[in-house]
Amino acid sequence: MHATTLRLSPGDDLRAALDQAFHSDAMTAAFVLQGIGSLSVAYLRYAGRDNPAEHRGDLEILTLAGTLSANGSHLHMSLSDADGRVFGGHVTAGCIVRTTAEIVIARLDGERYTREHDPATGFAELVIRRT
Repeated sequence: MHATTLRLSPGDDLRAALDQAFHSDAMTAAFVLQGIGSLSVAYLRYAGRDNPAEHRGDLEILTLAGTLSANGSHLHMSLSDADGRVFGGHVTAGCIVRTTAEIVIARLDGERYTREHDPATGFAELVIRRT
């Protein structure tokens, strides 16, 4: 395992930046160890919902975790708003960094992650292959 750290800047799309880092570093399997920072816009999909909820304002990233693979990431995040209310869910595109985001990624050599349709769940689920 090898860890790398990203610092995202204002205006960066959180999910797109993680996907780009995965591909530009030629990773085959990775996961987010921790992420903190702030967002101005967040789109989170809640359990059992088809469409993401939009949140705007001064938002703090409390936790960020998930897997990164060649054909998509699976990320969950908890946020707090300016009043301290906490909410969380599945990270979708369009989560925009407000001031910074600091993310530690663990690269797993010897493994390859893909996401493939699972007939039991109906979703693209994580498949782990040893290389």
